[in-house]
Amino acid sequence: MKEVLCIVFSIIFSYLLGSINSAITVCRIWKHKDIRDYGSNNAGLTNVLRVFGKGPALATLLCDLAKGVLAVVICRIVVTHVFDVVYFDNKLFIGYIAGLAVMIGHIFPIFYGFHGGKGVLITATTLLAIDPLTCLLSVSVFALVLFLTKYVSVGSICAAIAYPIFTVITQSLRDIDACWINAGMACIFSVMIVFMHRSNIKRLLNGTENKFGSKNKTNTEEETENG
Repeated sequence: MKEVLCIVFSIIFSYLLGSINSAITVCRIWKHKDIRDYGSNNAGLTNVLRVFGKGPALATLLCDLAKGVLAVVICRIVVTHVFDVVYFDNKLFIGYIAGLAVMIGHIFPIFYGFHGGKGVLITATTLLAIDPLTCLLSVSVFALVLFLTKYVSVGSICAAIAYPIFTVITQSLRDIDACWINAGMACIFSVMIVFMHRSNIKRLLNGTENKFGSKNKTNTEEETENG
C-alpha cells in the first residue's frame, strides 16, 4: 500500500508542478501579456525568446529548470528517504515517474486548458536531476545538431531519440540496477517529444520549417518550441 501511495503522490505532485507554465507566468508578470497571443501562440521558451527577447526567455528558462529539478528531487526525498521505498532495487526509478508526470503537466497543464509547451526543456531538466551524465550527452546531441542544421526541431528530435540509447549505454557501464526499466521510461519521454513535434516533421518534409534565428515569421505561424 505504501508503494502505491508513493507513486500516486509523485504523479499528482509532479503533474501539478508541471502545470505551472513558466512562459505564461513570466510574460504575464514581466510584460503583462499572454505569450499565447503572440508569435506561434505556443507557451514555450523559443516563442518567448522570439517575441519578448532574452530577459523574459532567461527567466522562463530558469523557472523551467527549477520546476523539473524540484519535481524529481522532492519526490526522491519523500519516497526514498522519508518512506524508505525503492522500486526494482533502483533508486532512479521514482525520478523517472516524477519526471514523466512533470513533463505531462508541462505539455498538458490543467491550469491552462491543457495547452502548454512541447516538453523538450522540461525533459532535459528532469534528466539533469535523474542522471546528469545522460543529460550531458543528450544535450550535446541537441547542440551539435542545432549547430549543423539550424533547426531547433531537428535537434530536439535527435536528442530525444538518443536519450534512451545513452541511458542503456551509460547505466550499463555503471552497473546501475534495472537500467533496462529506466531505458523503457526514457523511451516514453522520447516518444512523447517526437509526437509533440509531428507538425514540425511535416514542415521539414515540405521544406517549410523555419531555421533558428530566422526573422521571416508571422504571428500565425506554428513553430517548434524548446519548452
